Formats: sequence, C-alpha cells, structure tokens
Amino acid sequence: MSITALDGKRFAEMVIQGAGHLSANADYVDALNVFPVPDGDTGTNMNLSMTSGAKEVKQNVHEQVGKVAASLARGLLMGARGNSGVILSQLFRGFSKSVEGKSTLTSVDFAEALELGVQTAYKAVMKPVEGTILTVAKDAAKKAVEVAPNETDIIRLMEAVVEEGQASLNRTPDLLPVLKEVGVVDSGGQGLLFVYKGFLAELKGEKLEAQPERPKMGDLVSAEHHKVQGFMNTADIEFGYCTEFMVRFEDEKLASSPFTEAEFRKDLSQYGDSLLVISDDDIVKVHIHSEQPGDVLTYGQKYGSLINMKIENMRQQHSSLLFDSTESPTPVETKPKEKREFGIVTVSMGEGIADLFRSIGASYVIEGGQTMNPSTEDIVKAIEEVHANKVILLPNNKNIIMAAEQAAEVSEADVVVVPSKTVPQGMAALLSFNPSATLDQNKDGMTTALSFVKTGQITFAVRDTNIDGVEIAKDDFMGIKDGKIVLTDKDKFDAAKRLLETMLDEDAEILTILFGEDVLESEVEAIVEFVESTYEDVEVEVHNGKQPLYSYIFSVE
Repeated sequence: MSITALDGKRFAEMVIQGAGHLSANADYVDALNVFPVPDGDTGTNMNLSMTSGAKEVKQNVHEQVGKVAASLARGLLMGARGNSGVILSQLFRGFSKSVEGKSTLTSVDFAEALELGVQTAYKAVMKPVEGTILTVAKDAAKKAVEVAPNETDIIRLMEAVVEEGQASLNRTPDLLPVLKEVGVVDSGGQGLLFVYKGFLAELKGEKLEAQPERPKMGDLVSAEHHKVQGFMNTADIEFGYCTEFMVRFEDEKLASSPFTEAEFRKDLSQYGDSLLVISDDDIVKVHIHSEQPGDVLTYGQKYGSLINMKIENMRQQHSSLLFDSTESPTPVETKPKEKREFGIVTVSMGEGIADLFRSIGASYVIEGGQTMNPSTEDIVKAIEEVHANKVILLPNNKNIIMAAEQAAEVSEADVVVVPSKTVPQGMAALLSFNPSATLDQNKDGMTTALSFVKTGQITFAVRDTNIDGVEIAKDDFMGIKDGKIVLTDKDKFDAAKRLLETMLDEDAEILTILFGEDVLESEVEAIVEFVESTYEDVEVEVHNGKQPLYSYIFSVE
C-alpha cells in the first residue's frame, strides 16, 4: 500500500486520529513537565488545543486538503491554550498557508508544509529555546524535506518524520540540561510526536487507542464567558442575548450576495457588540451580543444555511444570581453603554485574588491560570467584554503570555500585552497604570514595574525528583523564588519561613501574603508574627487569595 496524493478526507482522518492519540496520552505528557508542581499541564493544553482543531475539521470535512488544513488552523487558533498549544497552532497555521488552494498533496507538498509550519512557529516565539517542541518539529520537518524529493509515498515520508521526531525528542535532554537532570524528554515535543504517530497510523490504515471522554471546548468557554454577569448590574446589559451560530455557505445564495468577511462584520456590528467573526471558503462562525438575535440569524441566512445555533438570555442568567427562583425580577430599562477609554484584562486563580485584582482596577478577570490556561478565544471574548477603546492584558503566568499575544493580534481592539509571569507582577503592573498616559506609555511603565517585585510561592511536590541540585521528595513543600525551586521542607511553615528569609533583605519594604484554600488562619498568623518580629521595617499585608495548589504566594517590594 502506498499513498502518492493526500486528499482532504484522508487528511481530516489523520487530524482526528492524531488528536485522539494525543488525548489518550495527555496525562503522560503532563507527567513529563520538569517542575514537579501539581499544575503541570502541557498535555492538557495541547490536548484541548488539538481537540478544538479536530472538532473544527470534523465539522468541515472537504475533498480539498487546503480547506481541511484551513479548518484545522482556525480551530487550533481559537482553542489554543498555553505556550504549547499556541506553538502547536502556529505549526499548523504555517502548514495551512503552504497548502492553501491545493486539492491534494504530494510528498514534496507535505514536506514543504511542515517546513513552513516550523518557520511560522519560530517567528511566533520571541526567544526560541532549543530542546523543546520547536526543535522536534524542526528536525522532523528537515528530515521530510530531505526525503521527499526521492520518495513519492507519503506513508514512507511520514514514517521518516516520526522516526526523526522520536530521535529528536530523545536528544532534547542533551539540549536542555534541566531535562537531563530530571531524566525526562521535553513534554511539548512528546505531545507533538503523539500527534504525528496518529497521522502515521491513519495513513497505514491502523487504529490507535480511542480518545477518552473530556470536557468540550465550547462548554468550557461558555461557562467561563458568562461568569462575568455576576459582577455587573442587569441594567448595564445593553444587548441581552448571547448569540452564537455558523453559516455554511451555499453557492446559489453567494451568487446574489457575495461574501466578504469585512463587509459581513461591518453589517453585523449594527446589531450588537462583543462581535467575533471567523471565516474561510466554506463557513463563517459568529459570536455576538444582540437585542435582535432573530435579525442576526436572518442576516446570516443571506449567505447559506444556519448550523450550531445557540441563543442565551443574559439578563435572565444575571437575574437568577440576584433573585430567588420564586421571585420575578423587576423589568429594567436599558440604555446605550459608552465605551470606556481603557480596559484592563487580567488572569487569576482563586476567588480572593480575583476580587483583589478588581479592587485595584482590573476591568475583567479571567478565572484560570495554573491548571486551566485560558484559550485565545477566552481572552478575545474578555477583550470584547471590557468594551474599551484601548485594552491592556496581564497574563500573570508565563504559560499564558503567548495566548495573550495571539489574542491581541486577532482582536479588532487596540490591545497590548504586559508580560507579567506571576500574580504579584500583575498586581505591581496594575498599580502602575496611569489613565492619563497613552497605551504605549502604559505598556512601558507597567512592564518596568514587573522588575520591582519579587515573587515567592509555596506548593507541594507531585513526585520525587532533583532540580538544580535540590533533592525533592513527593509531597514535600517546595519554596519557589521567581520561578526557581530553591528549597524543600516536610513542614509547610518551615518552608514558608525559609523562603521568606531568601526574599526579605535590607531593601524590602512591603510583604504581601496571599494565602490559599488549604491554609488555616492560625498558620497565617504564625507567618506574620515571624516576619514582624524578625524584620521590623517590613510592612505586612495579608489577603485570603483562596487559590488552589499554592499555599502561599508572597510579593516583596
């Protein structure tokens, strides 16, 4: 058996099996994360991202491989979570650009598409690090380009890709010393290899382990998206119906109403706000908040048939938070809501931390961060919700920065990203915001503020390991200073005390303590007593962050 021409339907099946194989092994990929913290989520992020891409492909199977690739790229883009998910989306975004307009692919076409995918992904990363998913993708693509001119069989080409991908993955510990120290290969590279192995199995007519049941992307986005309604007044909801649908284009309708995305978006904008439009040759996806969802759907029908429709009454959802189910909420009059000049979107884990961010000026808080990184689409919708002319994004997690930057690119608003990697950095940046300054001035000033704060974290180890010379035993408490594990201890209080001793020096003026959901007030009081008796000149502030996984988050200024 050989395949010399890859069509859209076969490629769609490759994508579906690749996503399924990654999903079946997501927990394994998570376990490869170097840091033994309980929020290792590379596998989860890549799985959710690839699942979003596969879902889009399932809904848009086409004979032309270029169109299937475009669907994959679109689904990955909007579902991308974390650095690994964003890089995965960029790999197939470049792949899609390379095969645009093609009905089938030869081995040379396929190899060139892999290569353009690598180039696109490298451009998306400001400081590419070798020994990661990028290296595995690069080496595999390079092998494909070498083999393709003399190999017409795409199955054999994919075998070479997988073989070199595995060899490259095995070399990652030689490129990243921390991987060798811990004794693992790169988790992102392993995730990509699972996808490629799924591709190869489909080409050979084999079936790998089926994809297990997991939460659907749409459900996650919807639940996240509507939490904000609990923090606003019903009267502020100008457009009351959250309307989502797709239009599958029909040639006879396009003949009388030619479709252009710009014109479509402009026409829909008159019906409401929070508008998101994504299209390709076959379909357009719409999200909008409107007072006339029927008119929106009628407009969409000008171009084709409606599919995947969902309409939710946001006022009713909001009222249910304010009234007992036995009461009838008082009808409210709505009035147009003016755009604010600035909006600040931040990410947090823990109800207490979210409340703290709101109290110091955040316009919108995306609940997530450690175990569930928000997707590009989550961030885009948050940007729309703040209803501002200029928007500043604070990711507060190094694994969310790329998704934030990607959201800034696809958003129609004027958006900048301040690359905060921790909650304390995000708070320091937010406190530096100047409403009288320009967007660029605020980005510069808030970014500078990141360097003025030290971050400490206390969490527990999920396995035995050794990192940077620190012996770590499962269930030990770890002290992490500015992203680096510096100590472990069997006792939570002793770990916190020792970590603070490394952070508090003669220049320290303010210590902010955010304690988690596993911490007792008596434990916090003991920490405060230690600091006040040992460091008399340090002012201590305490907040119940209610964050999971991390017993303490310390901020030192």
